[in-house]
Amino acid sequence: MDKQKIVLDYFVKLFPDARCELEYNSPYQLLIATILSAQCTDKRVNMVTKELFKVAPTPADMVKLTNEQLISIIRSCGFYNNKSKAIKDCSQEIVDKYNGKMPTDRDKLETLRGVGRKTANVVLAECFNAPVIAVDTHVHRVSARLGFSEEKDNPLETEKKLNDAFDKTKLAKLHFRMVLFGRYHCKSQKPDCQGCGLHEVCKYYKEKYER
Repeated sequence: MDKQKIVLDYFVKLFPDARCELEYNSPYQLLIATILSAQCTDKRVNMVTKELFKVAPTPADMVKLTNEQLISIIRSCGFYNNKSKAIKDCSQEIVDKYNGKMPTDRDKLETLRGVGRKTANVVLAECFNAPVIAVDTHVHRVSARLGFSEEKDNPLETEKKLNDAFDKTKLAKLHFRMVLFGRYHCKSQKPDCQGCGLHEVCKYYKEKYER
């Protein structure tokens, strides 16, 4: 039984055109939207960025906003003080260090304020189809339930195990399919196990229903 193929085929069937649900028109805008998405729903972020990107679509435009202007727009995303500082600082760095052009190298991206490995991987996978997988709470949960990693693993460990388990060319799309699967099917509370097509390979299902 090729577990990886079964999982990939099922995810493709469920989400043939899987992509990030954050709305953006450039890699920079996706970076900012991803920073805003911490502890916030994509739906809320999209409502906020619709207004934000009207006045500040580029790093140069963003740094011109006052803190008060920026906070007034992003307040409903939560943690607005930290997020506004991260957005202003990383935009300033892009302007100063990279002439306003967002770097596409992971190491450089991760030097920007507010940009960790997960955020960098989201941008690299979505905008540049890089062979990377971002590990958020959905990816971590789905990976552990399917038995590709362990619940006790940290995000970097989960990322490494998924890298080892799957073809590198599948990783970029796998992230978004795992996110959607975790968001709408394999939920943290009350997952739709009975309606799932992965019973034969799911560690969580076997432990909960077949013992």
